[in-house]
Amino acid sequence: MEKEIRLYNLGFSEVKTYLFAALFVAGNILLPQLCHLVPDGGHIFLPIYFFTLIASYKYGMKVGLLTAVLSPAVNSLLFGMPAAAAVSGIMIKSIFLAVSAAWIAEKSSKVSLSTILAVVLAYQFFGTMAEWLMEGSLIAAATDFRLGVPGMLIQWIGGWFLLRSVKC
Repeated sequence: MEKEIRLYNLGFSEVKTYLFAALFVAGNILLPQLCHLVPDGGHIFLPIYFFTLIASYKYGMKVGLLTAVLSPAVNSLLFGMPAAAAVSGIMIKSIFLAVSAAWIAEKSSKVSLSTILAVVLAYQFFGTMAEWLMEGSLIAAATDFRLGVPGMLIQWIGGWFLLRSVKC
């Protein structure tokens, strides 16, 4: 189930970096809006992370970091979701996601179910630990593991499928 795909490492001096980041931020704005139509949909489906995974894995850390930082900030400013108090925790998890996805993609040079699973588990683990240190509550920090398993599965399987399908 491995497939070598073309992976990029776009730099901050390239216009494509900002165009792709804007595209993925837009995805991270629209997908949460759809998921929030379901009660507790944000906590269950973890939609704000999906396009950060794709951006980082396919186009590199710089596109991923722009997506990771801008997505929760823009969503919070435009829609109040995530709530201002939750933005820092979500942003930290998003940054861990961007870094782990770009690193694993660079090291493996392929897309497989195992590499995408490693990304999802890595960012969730390190993000949860960071949130625990910030919040002082493991129960609060582990919300994604209590409620967000469907979202992690969507990231894993959906991310794998989308990354294998994207041609550019």
